[in-house]
Amino acid sequence: MARTLARPHRDDWWIAVAGLLGGVLLWAFGIHPRTPSDSLVLWHAPWAALVPLALTAAAEPLRRVRPRTGLLTGTAALVLDTVTLGSVITVVLYTDLVYAAVLYGTPASARRIPWITGMLTVLGGVVPAALWRDPQGLLIGLGVGVVALAPAATGSLVRGHRDAAEAARLRAEQTALLAEMDRAQAVTAERARVARELHDMVANHLSAIAIHSTAALSLDDARTSRDALAVVRENSVAGLAEMRRLIGILRDRSGDREPAASPTLAGLGALVGTARANGLDVRLDAGHGDVPAPVELAAYRIVQESLTNALKHAAEGCVHVVLRQRDGALDIRVTSPYRPGDDPRAPGSGSGLTGMRERAALLGGTFEAGPRDGLWAVRAALPLTEGDPA
Repeated sequence: MARTLARPHRDDWWIAVAGLLGGVLLWAFGIHPRTPSDSLVLWHAPWAALVPLALTAAAEPLRRVRPRTGLLTGTAALVLDTVTLGSVITVVLYTDLVYAAVLYGTPASARRIPWITGMLTVLGGVVPAALWRDPQGLLIGLGVGVVALAPAATGSLVRGHRDAAEAARLRAEQTALLAEMDRAQAVTAERARVARELHDMVANHLSAIAIHSTAALSLDDARTSRDALAVVRENSVAGLAEMRRLIGILRDRSGDREPAASPTLAGLGALVGTARANGLDVRLDAGHGDVPAPVELAAYRIVQESLTNALKHAAEGCVHVVLRQRDGALDIRVTSPYRPGDDPRAPGSGSGLTGMRERAALLGGTFEAGPRDGLWAVRAALPLTEGDPA
């Protein structure tokens, strides 16, 4: 893309002034590339060489802001310079205008100017040599190449490097932006994962504590209170152990700690036993083979959260937990008695169903929960291929 500036660059003014003063100095000493006897010199006035010099110097401040205008002005001045005694500084300033037109001009100019100067170089050498039948005519093409083609090619090369550097900078910025987006998504996903784990590990124990402490407070019976307090203590100790383990994993940065063992479906019996100790009538029917570890963890957590919800919300009756392996998926069903309008026995955070739904979605599975035929039914299907974690 061409650079567009509001006013000429300060360095371009210095180039113009330095070129003009240098040309005037050479003129004052009578240093010219041609003599009055040359056939091309049509304007013999001594000061005539100063006119194209002044025009070329005046075009220099335009080399960045209006490179095409500056090149056209310089070309006209160079043509005028050929019919005077001439000035080397005029030619030098013109080469800079050609270079700047390619470097700072539009992409179309950057493509066309090297081709035009190349053709002029070839024609400037071949045509005079053919007309004069003298190889010396090739020197004219050489001169055109030095004055026009060489600066154009240099400008094209520099522009290519500049554009490549700009493209690399943009790619680096895009890469950094994508990395930051990935980092933010990873942080969000990790926070959601920790929230699910924290909820699933602790909510069951806290719900049992809330329910049994309420029973102990509402019943004026020493034996019932002792039994309730025993359950409260058991769940408190278990909940604290789970919390310590999770906090230890989060705080440890050395990598020396052994990772905590993830719950497995083999632990469903102990989970059901805890639910029964908390007052639930639970029946477990687990018929499944080996399943991948991510599916096993998700299934365990879904059953755990379903039992926690049943402890808080279910009516009197039996809670059925059924696991079956069919059609390449692990099917989980948990049903519990349900009476609309019953107040929960313990407050909830409202994130349990969301956590179960997220666990199923992360494995590419499905999740449903809601009332059905007088029961509250939770059903999840987890692909045994582990899905495509989102």
